[in-house]
Amino acid sequence: MNEKKIAAEAAIEFVEDGMIVGLGTGSTVGFFINALVPRLKSGLRITSVSTSHRTSELANSVGIKLTSLNDVPEIDLTIDGADEVDKNLNGIKGGGGALLYEKIVAGYSKKNIWIVDSTKLVETLGKFPLPVEVMKFGSNQLIKKLEKRGYNPKFRMNNDKFFLTDSNNYIIDLHPGRIDQPERIDKELKSFPGVIETGLFINIADVVIVGRGDEYEVLKKTLK
Repeated sequence: MNEKKIAAEAAIEFVEDGMIVGLGTGSTVGFFINALVPRLKSGLRITSVSTSHRTSELANSVGIKLTSLNDVPEIDLTIDGADEVDKNLNGIKGGGGALLYEKIVAGYSKKNIWIVDSTKLVETLGKFPLPVEVMKFGSNQLIKKLEKRGYNPKFRMNNDKFFLTDSNNYIIDLHPGRIDQPERIDKELKSFPGVIETGLFINIADVVIVGRGDEYEVLKKTLK
């Protein structure tokens, strides 16, 4: 059975009636939204804040009520995927291009749950390209700076055009190799003019549900 689907179905148990639920972006979140349908038909009432146009369209199609982040007091629970997760539950996100909205929604959530398949677990981050959302203005200068710093940057493309986020920004995918100090890398990248947000999600996930074969495992953040 699909590990993403197993993890997504397990996450349904965390959703309670009346909750405001943040919805991430990507195929795993798609499984989660579809898995909600039987509970919605049985009377579950939730209001959701979406992180992308793509997620909003899917949520609308199954009858999930959507609202703006500005119109809620806070988010009870956000469900999202991840491209990589390390042993400290830090992650790389943004493969779907929604990292900015995902990080904003996560930051205003009381609880963040990531749902992933077993291939996403790594000892150390860095194998998956690190997305960075950047302003269009001056982006050629920024990519030169990133090259000099050894980040091996590449503009994300959509066929022969620059990929555009829902905020109409570019994404530069970095290939830094092993990321031993994600906090330092995140801070350095944000110091470069033109960088809006990075795909390093540090100390954000409270729970990670991992699909493993036909079962799942629940990983929880350990308090230090």
